[in-house]
Amino acid sequence: MATSATVDLWDAIGAGAARESPLWKAALRPAELQEREPIFSALAREQYRLGLETIYEGYLLHYGTSRLFAPEDGDTALLLGDYLYAHGLVRIAEHHVVDAVADLAELISICAQVRAEGRSDDGPAWAASAALLGDGVLTHAREAFREEASSVALLSLAHGDVEVDRTVEAVADFGA
Repeated sequence: MATSATVDLWDAIGAGAARESPLWKAALRPAELQEREPIFSALAREQYRLGLETIYEGYLLHYGTSRLFAPEDGDTALLLGDYLYAHGLVRIAEHHVVDAVADLAELISICAQVRAEGRSDDGPAWAASAALLGDGVLTHAREAFREEASSVALLSLAHGDVEVDRTVEAVADFGA
């Protein structure tokens, strides 16, 4: 069952997009058809959760199945995904932590590379980025992931107080 904080998160993402464009408002699924299950925001500090789920929703529009939106065509999905990437970065930037914005820009870049290579194993990059957002510790682990397709360093950094394994497994449920 969703908490009021979770509902507010989803409402904020949907309402923000709906205000920006009538196309995106039309693409918003009715609330009863939305999948309001947080994935990576559960790993993140509270201040980053809305921005992170906004970015992840953009990612799902590009590479998977959106939880909140059902655009009528691929062009609308691509544009809406781009808007959500940008708006999520704005939400993160509001906290004035440059390393957090840089971490997410790197994450978006890694995901694009992984998908361009025909891979779909970017869940560990998402989990580590969410858990360690803005901490400035991901550089070497991301390089290993980019160059060697090895998620070992990312996962070892992210293990600890967070449920990283459960989260990485949950990604498959959304087709991303």
